[in-house]
Amino acid sequence: MGQVKGCEVGLLRPCRRCRLGVVLVLVLVLTGCTASADPVDLDAELIESAWAGDIERARDLIEAGADVNARDTTEQSAHLIAASEGDLALLDLTFEHGADVGVLDGYRGTGLIRAAERGHAPIVGRLLREGVAVNHVNRLGWTALHEAIILGDGSDRYVDTVRLLVAGGADLELASAEDGVSPLQHALNRGQDSVAETLRVASTALRSSDPDLDLLAAAVSGDADAAAIAVRHGAAIETRDERSRTPLLLAAANDRLEVARLLVALGADPDAVDDRRDTPWLVTGVTGSVAMVEVLLVAEPDLALRNRFGGISIIPASERGHVDYVRRVVELDLDIDHVNDLGWTALLEAVILGDGGSRHQEIVRILLDAGADPNLADRDGVTPIEHARSKGHEEIEEILAAWEA
Repeated sequence: MGQVKGCEVGLLRPCRRCRLGVVLVLVLVLTGCTASADPVDLDAELIESAWAGDIERARDLIEAGADVNARDTTEQSAHLIAASEGDLALLDLTFEHGADVGVLDGYRGTGLIRAAERGHAPIVGRLLREGVAVNHVNRLGWTALHEAIILGDGSDRYVDTVRLLVAGGADLELASAEDGVSPLQHALNRGQDSVAETLRVASTALRSSDPDLDLLAAAVSGDADAAAIAVRHGAAIETRDERSRTPLLLAAANDRLEVARLLVALGADPDAVDDRRDTPWLVTGVTGSVAMVEVLLVAEPDLALRNRFGGISIIPASERGHVDYVRRVVELDLDIDHVNDLGWTALLEAVILGDGGSRHQEIVRILLDAGADPNLADRDGVTPIEHARSKGHEEIEEILAAWEA
């Protein structure tokens, strides 16, 4: 924890907030720092920590009594800073401690407007889930949709942002106040073709008789505009098909990244289990999609969930030779020596079910470098090197022998 503004402890009033401030003072003293226990100073320190992106310091200050809704002379608050800077962890922290989703900045704009301006799609989705006013107009006469287009560049993150605003019920016809230009015309004027197409399709879409079915179909096909429109028309994010698969699971299984980003931002469950005990996260071990891994990690999936064979995602990935996938997930907090119902680890599957070629050789190296136990035998007591020898996988046998040596 860094030095906190103020070098000595001031007088304390006997209120709960200041008593909580004493806790922070004691912590800072024990770590070699001193701080003013004045609540105003705590609030100022919280705002400074928000600008610095120091989530741990922010948490300590809030627990000591800092107000997440406090604003400085420039109308900045920790909540608004989190929105503008795209800090999802800090935004979540402010909501955990009572942040007002409707707080306004110096331009009379919400956090949603600030996030939309910068194309922070995950923040936009989080704010929509908290019930922010999607069509609030700021002092410039712009809504979040206007800002995403007028101040955006039409890149993927802004397309994602616009789709989320469409899904959240943004007024697609409301013109910007000063010039009377519609969102669609703003997009066309700026050559933002993808944004314009999303707005055009959404503004002409008829209300469906079954938006849930539309969302499931969009997840399979990868039509992110159709997915956003289905949500706009009332589709449930966690609706299920005949096999109990959610839209996010279908998007993950079919590697539909744009749909998955939309659904994750709107709060879709990465741990939803279907009738085959698959989840959105688990199916990435089958597809090997590193890009989908990055999308789903935002949703904090349970990496310990097991598939129908009792395995975690790295086991089928190792079997199938998904080198880049294995290289990525060994960096995560998972049990690399997890044993499935067959009695096999990821290393054993790479040896037993792999073809012994370059991909599986590389996976063996990755697993060993990540700490996999080369001597962990299967339920019959056969070790990885013995399996490699019996299958004639000479290169893998040499890799394992060198590691044992």
